[in-house]
This record gives sequence, structure tokens and C-alpha cells, in this order.
Amino acid sequence: LQQRATFAPERVAYRFLGDGETGESRVTYGELDLRARAIATRLQDMGARGERALLLYPAGLTFIEAFFGCLYAGVIAVPSPLPRRNAQRLQAMITDSGATIALTNAALLTKLESIAGQLRWLATDNIDGADTYLEPELSADSLAYLQYTSGSTATPKGVMITHSNVLHNSASIHQGFAHTSDSRALTW
Repeated sequence: LQQRATFAPERVAYRFLGDGETGESRVTYGELDLRARAIATRLQDMGARGERALLLYPAGLTFIEAFFGCLYAGVIAVPSPLPRRNAQRLQAMITDSGATIALTNAALLTKLESIAGQLRWLATDNIDGADTYLEPELSADSLAYLQYTSGSTATPKGVMITHSNVLHNSASIHQGFAHTSDSRALTW
């Protein structure tokens, strides 16, 4: 992201189609880099480096900003679906991951805080400024995020994903699909 923000800051990094076909919102590499740095700065100010942070967002670009913010801060992201009927799955993920922080948007903050009040909470949609951002020392073996199973048949189980794992998987996808800088991918 940092490299693309430097060399192609105005290029669109992600588009989100709110209803799957229209309602597009987008973020450029430059904008995403700035948002990630602002979130990372706040996480660094909280002393969160090396801690695990739940990411609790509705579908959209704010999740991507928070995910990169965690990577930029050296915080281990724990993507999580929003709790629907009860918070058992969320509580199991908190316990298993050792999460101490939760990131969400301002609209969901109060509701989610009441479900898992033991965490330090941060609404990321109103964070500005990255004046004191410091790039963390990371290695290929540094933990990037924890990916959990759905928990539909048992307690959710997490898998540790390192920065090396992410880069290797991205390189494999690039090689397998022969992507170019003009390629587009659709995911859900």
C-alpha cells in the first residue's frame, strides 16, 4: 500500500458496491494510506503494538482502512463478523485471540461496547491526522492477523497469518491469474 500510495496515489485501490451492483464508494491508494496512517497513529498512541484488535464493521471500506491501520501499527487484526442474535461467538473469539482492543465505527460503538465491555474501544471513522506515525519494525514472521472459522458447527478456531503468508498468497494469486496493474478483481 505504501509503495502504491507513493507511485499512484490517485489510482483507485478499492471500490465498494453497496447493494452488489450500484451505490459505489471508492478509496484511492493515497487516501487509504492516509486513513491507515491516522488509525495506526491512534493505535500507537494507545500503546497497542503487538496487541490483538477485533475489527467489527459492516461491509464497506472502513473495514479495509482499519485492517491496514492495524498492519501499519504492528497490531494483530482479528476480523470478526458483527454479532447477530447473541454474542457467544464474539466472546469465544475474544477469549481465544486474547483481543484487548476493538475497532468499529461510531454508529455501532455504543451497541457493541455493551456486548463486550472488557475491551478498549476505538471508533475509526472520525480519526484524523497521522503526524506522529512511526513505522513499526516487522519481519516476515511477524503476525499480521488471525483468521477465524465461522463457528457455525463448533467454537470458532483461529489461524495465525504472518506477513510472509500474506505476501506468499498474494504472489501465488498474481502468478495464477497473471494479473497486471490494470487487472480488477471482484470479491465478497
